Amino acid sequence: MRMIIPLLVIKLLILLGINNSFSQNFLDAEKMWQIKRLGAPVVSPDGNFSAFTITEYDIEENKPERNIFILNNQTGKTRPLTFSGQVNSPDWSPDGNKLLFVSNREDGPNQLYILNLKEGGEAEKITDLPVGIYSPKWFSCGTRIAFAANILPEYNGDWEKLDEIISEKKESKVTAKVTEKTMYRFWDRWLTDEYFSRLFMIELENYEITDLMPNTNNYFNMMGGVSYDISLNGEFIALSMNNTQAPFERLNYDIFLLKTDGSGEIKNITPENEADDSHPIYSSCGNFIAYGKQSIYHFYADKVVITIYDINNDSHTRITDEIDLSCQQWFWSKDNKTIYFLAEDRSMRSIFSIPAKGGEHKELFRGGTNNNASLAGDDKIIFSHQNLKAPNEIYELDLKKSNVRNLSKINDELLADIIWGEVEDVYYKGVDETDVQMFIIYPPDYNPDKKYPLLMLLHGGPHGTFGDQFHFRWNAQVFATPGYIVAMPNFHGSTSFGQDFAISIHGNHADKPFRDVMKAADYMIERGLVDPDKMAAGGGSYGGYLTSWIAGNTDRFACLINHAGVYDLHLQFASDYSGNRGYQYGGTPYENYEQLNANNPSQFAENFSSPMLIIHGQNDYRVPVAHAFLVYGIYKSMGLDAKLIYFPDENHWILTPQNSIFWYGEFFDWLERYLK
Repeated sequence: MRMIIPLLVIKLLILLGINNSFSQNFLDAEKMWQIKRLGAPVVSPDGNFSAFTITEYDIEENKPERNIFILNNQTGKTRPLTFSGQVNSPDWSPDGNKLLFVSNREDGPNQLYILNLKEGGEAEKITDLPVGIYSPKWFSCGTRIAFAANILPEYNGDWEKLDEIISEKKESKVTAKVTEKTMYRFWDRWLTDEYFSRLFMIELENYEITDLMPNTNNYFNMMGGVSYDISLNGEFIALSMNNTQAPFERLNYDIFLLKTDGSGEIKNITPENEADDSHPIYSSCGNFIAYGKQSIYHFYADKVVITIYDINNDSHTRITDEIDLSCQQWFWSKDNKTIYFLAEDRSMRSIFSIPAKGGEHKELFRGGTNNNASLAGDDKIIFSHQNLKAPNEIYELDLKKSNVRNLSKINDELLADIIWGEVEDVYYKGVDETDVQMFIIYPPDYNPDKKYPLLMLLHGGPHGTFGDQFHFRWNAQVFATPGYIVAMPNFHGSTSFGQDFAISIHGNHADKPFRDVMKAADYMIERGLVDPDKMAAGGGSYGGYLTSWIAGNTDRFACLINHAGVYDLHLQFASDYSGNRGYQYGGTPYENYEQLNANNPSQFAENFSSPMLIIHGQNDYRVPVAHAFLVYGIYKSMGLDAKLIYFPDENHWILTPQNSIFWYGEFFDWLERYLK
């Protein structure tokens, strides 16, 4: 039986980890969960409005409610549009008079709804399918809508038959999952049910649905959603899709052109590239497609180069080769002369532009982490912005005046009295005297005359970054509140510092990041900021790997926190996706295993001494939960201090409010035990 933990108990656990200087004006975990989370702004055709979702969490009920709001891009005024509680994916009709969205408001799978903004009234439900709908988009004609759904191929276009098949599977008493595939589960779901992704089209005149991909059984984005764009004349859809078939020894995303006449005719325009191609976007003239191209198939953080495909002559031109940035989220100017794009750059995600024919790029806005940018009219860009001291809000960039303003201000009232810890962006000398960037977050009541306990956070990936970002699962401000100085080094292997820096640990995940972290600790001590006898280190996923590596290679940390961490590299071949791990680790259990074991934390258990808090979720298939049980069992067998927190209903991340608040409470309790 699952134990229900009363919210009062959770609150008390949080308070246990907060010192006497704690004030209600500092950000704690519960306050963080009251923050409204804004979805991507979708700009209306005339550029005057943005539709976006707001997700609010009911902590007592332990569940979210999500609705659509409309933002006036001139005045900043916001009004709610839906009140059903669970809506997603708003998209404007070409004339701006209707709004499309998906919702499960009738307690079934997500279906398609249209709200007439001009006439008002209730939204009209236009689909009633036995499977959920996602990623809908209008055709430019305004009479057709494309959408994606995951289906069982044997349905053969018969939705009633599909409904029967799904019902039979649900009623079956056989629970076995059987496979001969290399990839048979992903993230937190099994793939053995054989659901595959397809695009469909619905005619609004008669609600007739056409399967646009009747001959394909492929996967789109494995984490959900699909990247596609519809040509202006509506005759083709450009989409990114995995091109490999069972047993899925590896994935390879290519760009395809799909005819929308229902024939299923589809053309791969990037068949020669073994690495991934992504995010196809048509120019408004319809003659070009901008997409992203990677070159090294076994390096998932390989630099993404914007490439222009000329439809008329079947040619490909790479336009960002000379820029040491990995591009993302690009879109065209209305005159097709400019490509706007985002890219991580020195731990921030900035907005850039470049001529569509190639040439010199220009940074348009730097600071924080920016996302979901799109044009509003001819000279403004609407986008989402957040940083280490502010959650996501919607901003406007004026391209003529080069000024930026916050439009939405949704959380201003809630956070008006919060006292934030100051953030410092520093560089120190890491491995081989390389400059390594690090954020330092100070307690909100920081006293420069004191030395503080240090919490050294280790990011996952390893090819990721601790960015200037308001992170809900690892919130630096919440960690600093009880009186800790938080350090977040972007060690070798981190992205946003160039291709060479990111790939420098490929085949050797331990050495350079570990030494960079040790030098980060040295830097904090030399500056007189922290007490060297009161230091903790912790991280999740790869950060948990590094935590276990630290446990076996140094005793300088008073305690460690290992969340969803890789402990034994052999066990990672039970992960949801084992493709390319031989390249990443420099070996496998059956080939070059000496190199594998040289970077394997489990081979250094004899040196363990620092107390370790170990946290893991049962539904984590990326880092199987056995990692946690194994390192915990070894710690206990050695008679060392260790604590295990196991979540039977969470995946690689802790996603529900009460579990998250409990997580922060246990985190603080562990630090309090060894640092205070």
